[in-house]
Amino acid sequence: MNSPIRSDGPDGAGPDIRVQVNVQYMADHSTLERHLFMYVIHIENRSDDTWQLLARHWDIMDATGRVTHVDGEGVVGEQPVLAPGGTFLYDSFVTLEAAPGHMGGHYLMQDAWGVQARVPIPTFALILPGRTLN
Repeated sequence: MNSPIRSDGPDGAGPDIRVQVNVQYMADHSTLERHLFMYVIHIENRSDDTWQLLARHWDIMDATGRVTHVDGEGVVGEQPVLAPGGTFLYDSFVTLEAAPGHMGGHYLMQDAWGVQARVPIPTFALILPGRTLN
């Protein structure tokens, strides 16, 4: 049986979970045909309930307009449980053949009663140093 899914929209219907992203271009590991970016994500549970991160969904767009969708269980091999006030920090990488680009998506979270919610991951730019996103 599927659990109901709430979406954390502008009306605040979903859980109070904050997602912050920092991005760094990895010049030493990039070439003209392959641009590597590291991103660090900080997830903070500001709600009164415990939530577990079950899955992630990414939409990644490069400079040519090509969109790649990535879905997977958890993050970095984990499905962290965040108690009220709890945080989880992780880093990962993404490559673009054509930069600049951007990515964003959502996490699928579940509370102790089996209620699921989509928590947005803010869209962030993947920009080469000294350039801007058009």
